[in-house]
Amino acid sequence: MSREQRGPNEKLGAVLALAGISNAGLARRVNDLGAQRGLTLRYDKTSVARWVSKGMVPQGAAPHLIAAAIGQKLGRPVPLHEIGLADADPAPEVGLAFPRDVGQAVKTATELYRLDLAGRRAGGGIWQSLAGSFAVSAYATPASRWLITPADSSVARDVVPGEDSGAPLKVGHSDVQKLREAAEDARRWDSKYGGGDWRSSMVPECLRVEAAPLLLGSYSDEVGRALFGASAELTRLAGWMAFDTGQQEAAQRYYIQALRLARAAADVPLGGYVLASMSLQATYRGFGDEGVDLAQAALERNRGLATARTMSFFRLVEARAHARAGDAQAAGGALKAAESWLERARPGDNDPSWLGFYSYDRFAADAAECYRDLKAPRQVRRFTEQALSKPTEEFVRSHGLRLVVSAVAELESGNLDAACEQGVRAVEVAGRISSARTTEYVKDLLHRLEPYGDEPRVVELRERARPLLMAPA
Repeated sequence: MSREQRGPNEKLGAVLALAGISNAGLARRVNDLGAQRGLTLRYDKTSVARWVSKGMVPQGAAPHLIAAAIGQKLGRPVPLHEIGLADADPAPEVGLAFPRDVGQAVKTATELYRLDLAGRRAGGGIWQSLAGSFAVSAYATPASRWLITPADSSVARDVVPGEDSGAPLKVGHSDVQKLREAAEDARRWDSKYGGGDWRSSMVPECLRVEAAPLLLGSYSDEVGRALFGASAELTRLAGWMAFDTGQQEAAQRYYIQALRLARAAADVPLGGYVLASMSLQATYRGFGDEGVDLAQAALERNRGLATARTMSFFRLVEARAHARAGDAQAAGGALKAAESWLERARPGDNDPSWLGFYSYDRFAADAAECYRDLKAPRQVRRFTEQALSKPTEEFVRSHGLRLVVSAVAELESGNLDAACEQGVRAVEVAGRISSARTTEYVKDLLHRLEPYGDEPRVVELRERARPLLMAPA
């Protein structure tokens, strides 16, 4: 879809001539860039001719892809105003920047909060253009900038009355504590009910209504560090919940801003946790090598800083990525290191509150997934038995995922009855939560069971899963 300007877009025509790009060539480049971001675009030379001669403005992410395509040919960035598309909606790029300046970082994060990406469903317009636009390459600049400078020198902010709309807020530690309590509540709801539960979906609203005004207020360096840390936790949670509900493009934007806020907080372990979340997302999307890079970035800056339990988790995330990339030796080494770090952990360690979910049960669960990816069912069964030895009502989603992994291991070991039994239990758990990720795990199990489709036990499992699979996304 396009909307029409007044008259030809002479700026675009001139820059195309300067770059030596034909109409067909630009269309091909834009389509290719869109494909890299998960978008299916079908522009041709006629489309480009309309942009130039009639001044039609393509909607969604297309103007930014046009600028990127021309910039690649010229070897330099091309701003939208240079190609006559300055009026294009900037929303497709919102949240993807990792600003060096703290003030700009606040602006970028609060702009993302206002759009409330994770709380909306892509029903058209700009939201539709974002759907499926996850690009693992967008993590390269944030990760490298965080590695180079993991903390800002100062984050104090003094807002002059009248400088912003409304009276400036004077932020104190009590304001920050409210955000931390909100994050703690959100973590609990997310684990028990899934990222799509209505209680979990309040996190983006909390960011927009509570965190944004505080970030735009006045605060000392000390209070500011704490404020950025609490906001980073909530922002990472918003990303995690979007990830769990299948909104990968929204999750990516929240993760990038969470990492930038963690840098302003000078909280290196929290920044590592955000990078670990990015790694898990990249791994889940099939980008194992990039997942390794992100996990190792988390590890590199936290040597000598993070607690033993924290380092164990980072090595576990690294193992997940190695396994997805098919590197059994590296995955095994990372798992061994993760277990060793976990054995060093002591009750008196000053572990961060956000790591409360991590125990040997979680280690065993992720180790089982590593061996599932490496097609080692015996090891999967061993670790899954350990992971399921202590079922808990607190981490319901995790329990459901473990049941599916157990079912896959039983199937690959030739135990169809046990696989279906575990599958039925997993479906029952999945039906009690709102998690697209859990539903995807169940779908994968059913796909693996297709060769046994006529077996009564498989038919029964498929029927039990039908309401789950037919539920709206």
